[in-house]
Amino acid sequence: MTVKDILIHPDPLLKKQCAAVESVSPEIQALARDMLETMYAAPGVGLAAPQVGTLERIFVMDCSAKDAEPEPLVLINPTVVWTSDEKNVYNEGCLSLPEMYEDVERPAKAVMQFLDIDGTQQECEFIGLWATCAQHELDHLNGKLFIDHLSGLKRTMITKKMMKLKKERART
Repeated sequence: MTVKDILIHPDPLLKKQCAAVESVSPEIQALARDMLETMYAAPGVGLAAPQVGTLERIFVMDCSAKDAEPEPLVLINPTVVWTSDEKNVYNEGCLSLPEMYEDVERPAKAVMQFLDIDGTQQECEFIGLWATCAQHELDHLNGKLFIDHLSGLKRTMITKKMMKLKKERART
């Protein structure tokens, strides 16, 4: 397994719509394993393919407690089939926006259908942080970042901070 570089906003790949995965091939399985390795190393609770420069509809997540047994999930070609009317607000962050956190409101529960790493059709109900994470990562597959849920002013401020961070990292 390989830890991949994570793209930092503003990168044009992060704003692109991802293509459906045609088949759960050994290459897609390897990508999923690399994405899990990258997510855990970052550390984070979710990671979408465009964040590692691949424009395919796949994301990984694990919102288990730090001291609990890991519960890694691979979601290929995920679709939302239901969301609750009840909302939750979480202080979201993103591996593509390091050290940036803002409150985002999303449905408290979501049901998604997807293929797992073996290509088996699954349906799962996500609640709380798991629901927030799944919706956040699905947004990535549609070219949307969590800052797109914020006011234009906040979005602009965060984008400027990220541009400064990228310049600083480029110098080192």
